[in-house]
Amino acid sequence: MAATPSTVKPWTPPAVQASTSAPRPPVWNKVLPCIGPLVLFILWDLAVRTGMIKALLLPPPLDALGTLVKGLWGGPLLTDFAVTVWRTLQAFLIAAIVGMPLGVLLGSNEKAYRSVEFLIDFFRSTPSSALIPLFLMIFGVSDVNKVAIAAFGALLIVVFNSAYGVINARKQRVMAARVMGATRWQVFKDVLVWESLQPSFVGLRSAVSMALVIVIVAEMFIGADSGLGNRIINSQQVMNVRDMYASILAAGALGYALNILFLVLERKIVHWSGR
Repeated sequence: MAATPSTVKPWTPPAVQASTSAPRPPVWNKVLPCIGPLVLFILWDLAVRTGMIKALLLPPPLDALGTLVKGLWGGPLLTDFAVTVWRTLQAFLIAAIVGMPLGVLLGSNEKAYRSVEFLIDFFRSTPSSALIPLFLMIFGVSDVNKVAIAAFGALLIVVFNSAYGVINARKQRVMAARVMGATRWQVFKDVLVWESLQPSFVGLRSAVSMALVIVIVAEMFIGADSGLGNRIINSQQVMNVRDMYASILAAGALGYALNILFLVLERKIVHWSGR
């Protein structure tokens, strides 16, 4: 029996069918990341309003956020914020410029890496704050001290991840390059270096967070007269809690922004990761 016009469906190209039938991401997916911070500020506000925590010790969230915005909008907090950013970037650049090539070189020679593996793991596992007296003796009370100890802590993370990436490079790609007649130098620069990029970026992301933490701790306890760490400890001593919490929020926002920045760079540069 011939099909009646009412039963015949118009032909649609597969690409069009896929695009029309693909589920659209719900609006909730965009809202979900905001739920956690919103709940935190609600609980924070309730704790102050109900008297569970005295406003003398914990100001209302709007007061802390207002102080943060005013301070970063040309206030003194902006100067301390910029100083901490500059020290963190200096420490991170030293760690990245020295650590990545060193890690790749050590990873390409497994015997060389195994000979220093204990030292890397030992100092990587040692809290950097425990080394502050040592760096004080070497560099004295200066900005160089703060940058040096932060660079040292970040350097170990970068070296470890870069070397790990080379050592654990995909054997199939290395063997394929050798079968095609590649020399050891060609295997190193065309295979091992590229294979190390993904773990190296993981190391860089961890290293910049570590550098920020160490810089702020050093600003607190090594005779600093500027920086977010110095501002937090000074505000705590004079009970200026609004400024203290605003500085803490500024430090947290800086760490989060640096982490997001490196995630974006990793996706742009190491776009073949996992393939």
